[in-house]
Amino acid sequence: MSVAGLKKQFYKASQLVSEKVGGAEGTKLDDDFKEMEKKVDVTSKAVTEVLARTIEYLQPNPASRAKLTMLNTVSKIRGQVKNPGYPQSEGLLGECMIRHGKELGGESNFGDALLDAGESMKRLAEVKDSLDIEVKQNFIDPLQNLCDKDLKEIQHHLKKLEGRRLDFDYKKKRQGKIPDEELRQAMEKFEESKEVAETSMHNLLETDIEQVSQLSALVDAQLDYHRQAVQILDELADKLKRRMREASSRPKREYKPKPREPLDLGEPEQSNGGFPCATAPKITASSSFRSSDKPTRTPSSRSMRAGDSLDLPPPPAPLDQPSCKALYDFEPENDGELGFHEGDIITLTNQIDENWYEGMLHGQSGFFPLSYVEVLVPLPQ
Repeated sequence: MSVAGLKKQFYKASQLVSEKVGGAEGTKLDDDFKEMEKKVDVTSKAVTEVLARTIEYLQPNPASRAKLTMLNTVSKIRGQVKNPGYPQSEGLLGECMIRHGKELGGESNFGDALLDAGESMKRLAEVKDSLDIEVKQNFIDPLQNLCDKDLKEIQHHLKKLEGRRLDFDYKKKRQGKIPDEELRQAMEKFEESKEVAETSMHNLLETDIEQVSQLSALVDAQLDYHRQAVQILDELADKLKRRMREASSRPKREYKPKPREPLDLGEPEQSNGGFPCATAPKITASSSFRSSDKPTRTPSSRSMRAGDSLDLPPPPAPLDQPSCKALYDFEPENDGELGFHEGDIITLTNQIDENWYEGMLHGQSGFFPLSYVEVLVPLPQ
């Protein structure tokens, strides 16, 4: 940094300290500017939270949510992308129904109904894929672009304006000790930055109809999804009702048990004057000492040869890095989730939202719920 740049940084820092500590008055911006700045700040917060909630609404599963966020739709023309790359819950349910329907066979009313329902669930999954892609292209991506470009650019102009204001106020306070030309240049730069910031904020607020259009695209995509879903479910409901009518019209088959075959026990041996007696059961050493409890296998219950080594679990994660301890066993139900047992020490790598973490255990990475663990070393803020 040049000497002039260092001097300017010193001026800004001195003016900021005098305002914060000494109560010095700085140049006041007009009320219209402050009102515009407030509206832009509210818009920025709204867009950021709506984006996060929309993605969570589309995919509650954090693993699928991460894949949806990484889905690149800029280079993919609409119609070429058939699925977003993760399974929908409706599709998983449909596959389960079809598998068990086939196992029950065609003679089972329940099996045939499961096949019908499974096919409908798979169609619902395809419609849900279309909804995710449509919302990603026409709602999430445009709002994300607004955050990454327009709002970020406005924040840059406002930060630059604040720096030039501090520089101008410092020199204005020392008028007479600082050359008039330097003071004039500082004032011109301040006015220039104020005009640029005002223009960028004005353009954003005046074109907010674009955000209304994007919100309309979200609603249209939801309407289309629900219309198709209603049609699919109506067709399924009609099929199931038809199956119930057909089943009730058929004559019921009565259950007729097979006749029992006579049990031939043979002639009992008589050794006490003609009276039969029950044969005493044979007691062996192995049967007299049986226990209902299964023996526990310990290292001492098998012979150890020279050179044998015990298979020990890997050491827990060191506590000098973000980590947590499992309070309960967690069995993963979706792709991308991390399973663990009570007492495991898991290394924390990321926090997805207020309910889910991402971590590593035994060389595997995945997502898991916060309610199953106790945080030992929190992630850095």
